[in-house]
Amino acid sequence: MTLSRLDDLIACGLIDRLDARDRRLLERRARLKSAGEEPFPLDPRGWWYAVPGATYEGLFEALGLHDRFPVTLDEGADVEDLPFRGEALPTFITPELDGWRLIFGNLVDLVGFDWDEWMSAVERLSAHCGEAQMFFGDSAAGADIWAVAHHGRISRRYAAGSSPEWIGQPLPAEELRSGETDSDSKLDGGVPNEAMASVSHACARLSVDPHAIGATTRMRGHGWLSLSQPGIGHKNLDALVRL
Repeated sequence: MTLSRLDDLIACGLIDRLDARDRRLLERRARLKSAGEEPFPLDPRGWWYAVPGATYEGLFEALGLHDRFPVTLDEGADVEDLPFRGEALPTFITPELDGWRLIFGNLVDLVGFDWDEWMSAVERLSAHCGEAQMFFGDSAAGADIWAVAHHGRISRRYAAGSSPEWIGQPLPAEELRSGETDSDSKLDGGVPNEAMASVSHACARLSVDPHAIGATTRMRGHGWLSLSQPGIGHKNLDALVRL
C-alpha cells in the first residue's frame, strides 16, 4: 500500500475499510512517531478513567467503542476539538503512562452525566480490565469524586458534598509514606490522609495525575482514538495525522 493511498483513506474517514495489512501500517506509523515523543501534561477537562496498561484491551468492549485508530499522545490530546461525523464522537485512550492508560474525551456523550452511569462504567471497565479508576474534579463547583473498582465492583469511593462520603476499605495507596504528614487528619473528626479527598492527590497516588505528566513519566506504545458508534470511520484526520 502506498502512503498516498493511506493518506486518501484517512482523509475520507474510511478507516473501517482497511484490511489487516493496512491497519498494521497505521500502527507502525504511530509506534515510530510515539517512540520519539516526550510525555507532556494532559487536560482531560475534569473527567477521566484509568485502566492498567497490561489489560487495557477490554476497555473498547466495556465502553462500546469502535473503529479504533492508532495515534500519538500529541495527536489525541485535544480529542474534544477533533472533527467528528454525526453523533459518533471520538474518545482518546492514551499510550501507557507509568503503567496506566487514561481514557478521556466526550465522556458525557459516551457514558452519560448521571451518577449511576458513572459508577456503572467504572464497574464495567474493571470487569473487562481487572481494575479501573474514575476521577471527576470541578474546582468551581467544589466537586471531587473518585472511585476504584476491581473485577466488576467498586471497592473504594470518595465523593465530596455537604457530608463527604467514603465507601469501602482504605487502599494501600492511601497510607502515609515515610516522612509524610497529614495535617488535616489532626483536626477534630479527621480521618487518616484526608488529602485523598483531592482528586489531584488521589489520582497521583492511585495511578497517574494527567496534569503532572512530564519528562520522568514512563511512556510505552501509542494511543488510540475510538468512536462511540460503529461503521462511521474517522473523517478529516489527514489534518491531524501526518504520515
